[in-house]
Amino acid sequence: MSIEELTQFLGWCSVINLAVLIVVAVFIISLRGPILKIHGRLFGLQELELSRLYFQFLAFYKSAVIILNLVPYIALKIMA
Repeated sequence: MSIEELTQFLGWCSVINLAVLIVVAVFIISLRGPILKIHGRLFGLQELELSRLYFQFLAFYKSAVIILNLVPYIALKIMA
């Protein structure tokens, strides 16, 4: 696999992962009530704890996308 192919691959991975992050964040914000009820019943968690877990999930996912997709993509763009 050439550097150009790897750069293109990481670029598309970044786009897809950022789109997933945005969609999930919009769903969590717009459908907060029903999502809290469903997850609260499924996992037996309180609303405050679920809100913290949602925020933590979004933060970890965003960090992973930046570290594993964007940073290597930018480094390869600089190298090429």
